[in-house]
Amino acid sequence: MGSNPEMKLDFFAGYSARLQSVLANADWSGVALLAQDMLNCWQAKQRVFLCGNGGSAGNAIHLANDFLYGIAKRSGAGMKVMALSANSAVMTCLGNDLGYEYIFSEQLAVQAQAGDLLIALSGSGNSPNIVRTIDQAKAMGVKSYAVLGYTGGKCKDIADVAIHFPVDDMQIAEDLQLIVGHMLMQWLYSKRPPSN
Repeated sequence: MGSNPEMKLDFFAGYSARLQSVLANADWSGVALLAQDMLNCWQAKQRVFLCGNGGSAGNAIHLANDFLYGIAKRSGAGMKVMALSANSAVMTCLGNDLGYEYIFSEQLAVQAQAGDLLIALSGSGNSPNIVRTIDQAKAMGVKSYAVLGYTGGKCKDIADVAIHFPVDDMQIAEDLQLIVGHMLMQWLYSKRPPSN
C-alpha cells in the first residue's frame, strides 16, 4: 500500500481547483432571480417544490429542510416547501403503476398550484422524469428553475430559468446545487420577518 501522499494531495487540489474555477466564472443572475421569486413565494405563502435523482434527490431533501426551518429559525415562520424525492412510498407507487418518468410530475400535479415554484436539480438536464416535471409545471402556471451541469441538456431549454454550470463532473455539479441552495438560504434568512 505504498501510494504516494503527494499524489493524493495533487488529486484533491485538482478537484478543489475545478470547483473554484466554476465558481469564479459563474453567472449568478439566475440565482438572484430565484432568490427574489422564493422571497415572493414565502411572503405569499405559496409553495416551493424541489426534485432530483440520486445525489440530487438527497440535495433536494437537504435544501427543503433548510427552507422549511433554516431560513427563519422560528416555529411556523419558514417556507412551505416539499422535496418530491422524499416520500419513497409515493415514488415507488408512481414508478410501479405509471413509470419512473412520472414519479415527480404526478406529485406536482396534485400538490402544486399556479404561482408556486419548482426547483429541478439535475447534472445532465436530460432525465425524463425531470423533463416531464418541468413540462407539468408549465402546464400549471408553476415557474420552473433548473440547476444544471454538463451542457444543461433539455432542461436548459425548457425551464423558465436555467442556472447552468458548464462542468463535466457529476460530483461538482452536485456540490454546486448545494452551494446555490445555501446561498439562497442565507439570503432568505437575512430577509426573515421580524419576531413578534
